[in-house]
Amino acid sequence: MTTIPTIDLVDALAAEYADKSPSEILKLALSQPGEIAISFSGAEDVVLIDMAANLGLPFRVFSLDTGRLHGETYQFIETVRKHYNIPIEICFPETEAIQQLVNEKGLFSFYADGHQECCGIRKVQPLRKKLATLDGWITGQRKDQSPGTRNEIPVVQADPGFSGPGKQLIKYNPLANWSSSDVWNYIRLMEIPYNPLHEKGFISIGCEPCTRAVLPNQHEREGRWWWEDATHKECGLHAGNLKK
Repeated sequence: MTTIPTIDLVDALAAEYADKSPSEILKLALSQPGEIAISFSGAEDVVLIDMAANLGLPFRVFSLDTGRLHGETYQFIETVRKHYNIPIEICFPETEAIQQLVNEKGLFSFYADGHQECCGIRKVQPLRKKLATLDGWITGQRKDQSPGTRNEIPVVQADPGFSGPGKQLIKYNPLANWSSSDVWNYIRLMEIPYNPLHEKGFISIGCEPCTRAVLPNQHEREGRWWWEDATHKECGLHAGNLKK
């Protein structure tokens, strides 16, 4: 039977690795027992994929296809797959749930009643289904990404949003202490692929209807769900970040 770290061990690892490099934290994650995978969608995640490839350890990558991504994002996913010669496990939402939402509320209901319902169907449910098959996942979250929801994330944590009775899911955030500049310095230095939308003023990129370019000196998350309060800009994938 696979032995997954206990809460006490997770807390101990978080303290021990709090100031370690992203590569060291990633090596820890990939060396843990059980099924572990990197969640891939943006620039940070490709940095993690590149680091994992350089570590030489086996690793898995999955990505969520919401059905509403930019054309450039789909091209980006394929570019990464070919660049690293790796399979990318694509997760799709349930067709019936999407049909019911769109038929009842139209294609842009989130502008009127918030993004949570649509994100729940297109992102959270597929992610929950995927994570049910894993013991841990690796994310590209950074503390400076969101002023109200990510500034206290640890490098290792028991995932409060997707753990359940009899199962504890571990989340690894190797880039928690990095800044956007750190990420882009790495991308340029290592000459790794990135989404071409970044060249058009997009920084944080999600679904096409809910993402827009930002102006100079705007925070990167201002381009996501811009019609909503800045302290609630989580789609549900990292719901544990939201303070009650």
